Amino acid sequence: MAYRNIPQGIVLGFTVLLTVSAGAADKAVKELAPKPSVGDVLKASKPADWRPLDADNTLYLDLPAGRVIIELAPRFAPNHVRNIKALAREHYYDGLAILRSQDNFVVQWGDPHEDDDKVRKVKDAKQTLPAEFTVPVANDKQFVRMRDVDGFAPQIGHSGGFPVGRDPKAGQTWLTHCYGMVGVARGNESDSGGGTSLYVVTGQAPRQLDRNITVVGRVVSGMPLLSTLPRGPAPMGFYDKPELQVPITAVKVAADVPEAERAHLEVLRTESPTYQAVLDAQRNRGGPWNKVSPNYLDLCNAQIPVREQKL
Repeated sequence: MAYRNIPQGIVLGFTVLLTVSAGAADKAVKELAPKPSVGDVLKASKPADWRPLDADNTLYLDLPAGRVIIELAPRFAPNHVRNIKALAREHYYDGLAILRSQDNFVVQWGDPHEDDDKVRKVKDAKQTLPAEFTVPVANDKQFVRMRDVDGFAPQIGHSGGFPVGRDPKAGQTWLTHCYGMVGVARGNESDSGGGTSLYVVTGQAPRQLDRNITVVGRVVSGMPLLSTLPRGPAPMGFYDKPELQVPITAVKVAADVPEAERAHLEVLRTESPTYQAVLDAQRNRGGPWNKVSPNYLDLCNAQIPVREQKL
């Protein structure tokens, strides 16, 4: 372009205007560029981004309507996980029942005769254990911190496929009460639970329970079988009539189930770059429907993908 007979100041201003306009155009193009969805990120994942469930730390909760699969977290509650597996292996849970479904809170199972002389006795397992509400920070080498803020913990993130909170000053880390997490029911005393009665979070994450109850794992498959159960009519969602209770067919450790009868699931590694991309996709969702991208993600909305393992 020739600038003959045009004052230099005007030429300079025009050049700056062109530069600014080009920069604004580039920015507009980037803003219009579609953001990858979680599905897009997972489609591009590699086999190494996924890990199979450890059969020795996986429980099958079999109900008349189907199977609920629970991944246990022995690094956070080793004694309780060991005890729960012992209870399963002595068939303690078989024939017990889901006793409670409280709206926007939890589903709980255990012995309907817990308070009378028909209560089921444990054999090799223990009835109660000391609480395992937290573990030392030094014991959790797999912690990957999220950059988002949280009202219940100074730091939040994931560790080996589980949502966790962390307090570096106190030197503690703990599993959090997100949707699908499994905890050990107890009385007022911290050491009054051992795994004979368990619950699953089925409502808005009750994070006020963090560090007040031992959390032992999370449901990785079958949540609809629990979350859609009729709400109990009695206080706290308890079923006040035996016919309302949902019978438990069996609870088994997956390692004790024949290979052909196991579910073959994989969990996305939360320490992988792919999972970080999943978090970013959840912070700022793309597509034509979304009009506002909050650039923020609540810990309990940071979903950990699970898929059928390709054999």
